[in-house]
Amino acid sequence: MKTTKKGFTLIELIVVIAIIGVLAIIGVLAAILVPSMLGYVKKSKVSSANSTASTLQKAINTTLIEVDEETQDAGSITAINHTKGTDTVSVGGTIPTGTDASKIWAKIENYMEKAKKLKFVSQCEGAACKAVAVALDDTYTGTAPGGVVTVDNYKSYNKDNDGDLSKALAGAVAKAL
Repeated sequence: MKTTKKGFTLIELIVVIAIIGVLAIIGVLAAILVPSMLGYVKKSKVSSANSTASTLQKAINTTLIEVDEETQDAGSITAINHTKGTDTVSVGGTIPTGTDASKIWAKIENYMEKAKKLKFVSQCEGAACKAVAVALDDTYTGTAPGGVVTVDNYKSYNKDNDGDLSKALAGAVAKAL
């Protein structure tokens, strides 16, 4: 009579245990790494927003220098603000004779091509841009000088809490002092 052996060989059991072990290690690593990776994404987006604000501040300062060279009166400009998607800026204070908001916008766009995609507000004084607040999207806002918007507080500056950027600009102005 023929007998059949039922069961698994030792090799098969070792392979199954090894596979379960590898899957367990992957699961533990995923549980640890996924939350920290999400934190890195937030940090990079906040850093990008602050970097964009700094670049924009430099573009506005260069524009103000050019306007001052052309008109000798850029010191009368107190603010330059832009709404995302438009082709001009609103200028606070007195626009110097010989220029207008569209010329100022063209100069800013010359130094920062992606400015049209941004919503920003700035405060200027003495022909220099003192502070800028930029909304990259509905969630991330950046300022120059930096350090106002951080990973810990970025939600208090987003569209739901302060869509007009005034809070972020006020913080940047205070930091610039």
